[in-house]
Amino acid sequence: MTETKHPKHRYHRFLDEAGDLTFYGKSRVPAIGNEGVSRYFILGMLTLNTHVEIVRQSIIDLQIHIADDPYFQSVPSIQKRKESTGFFLHAKDDVPEVRKMAFELIKNTDCHFEAVIGRKDYGIYEKKHNGNQSEFYADLFSYMLVDNLNGHERLVLNIAHRSKCTTHKNLEKGLEKATVIARNKYPDGGNCCKIGFNIQYPTTEPIINLVDYLLWALQRKMERNEDRYIKFVDEKYSSITTLYNSDEA
Repeated sequence: MTETKHPKHRYHRFLDEAGDLTFYGKSRVPAIGNEGVSRYFILGMLTLNTHVEIVRQSIIDLQIHIADDPYFQSVPSIQKRKESTGFFLHAKDDVPEVRKMAFELIKNTDCHFEAVIGRKDYGIYEKKHNGNQSEFYADLFSYMLVDNLNGHERLVLNIAHRSKCTTHKNLEKGLEKATVIARNKYPDGGNCCKIGFNIQYPTTEPIINLVDYLLWALQRKMERNEDRYIKFVDEKYSSITTLYNSDEA
């Protein structure tokens, strides 16, 4: 008897991050909220409800269209990416016309998005994470996984490469924490999901670029109270969890 092969969208997830892990500047001067330093760090995970290959190709087609469009020939951010790695969607650097096309693509894609927001608090960072960025990331990552360990025999997490925090060792640490939490939270659950990690780049896995956009929209809401982008695709956000309130310190 042959094993049934499930389509990739059933077990593949796509993850990225927004914000930064900076808490201090030189000489450990507090830096949260300073120019260029975020107040929140966010992890996001995209689940597709349709075939991975179809969504991936739709993103590739849009990126090619933008790169070849004469209207964008003199846009520095587009030309720079074309000349270095090839153009790919990147919300922070894209011009408004490109952002609109990207958000319309997301709106027309059958998917849902989960996010875990870590509020950067000095007391919690020192007490709970030992003042260590990797521990902060692993803890946040564990909360992203905890409700996804039941109901799946296998998951492949395609994670955008960003920093030392996305090393296999640190991801495994987050998974171990998630397993412990899940066993306490769901004592009757199986908690036997096998997790695999694929470290991806926006130039090699275009679906990561949709995650980037959904995170950017949420980040604009959190950091600037600007909600026009998140409102446009609000039906895609299935779960948003905020951690590390000051009363946890």
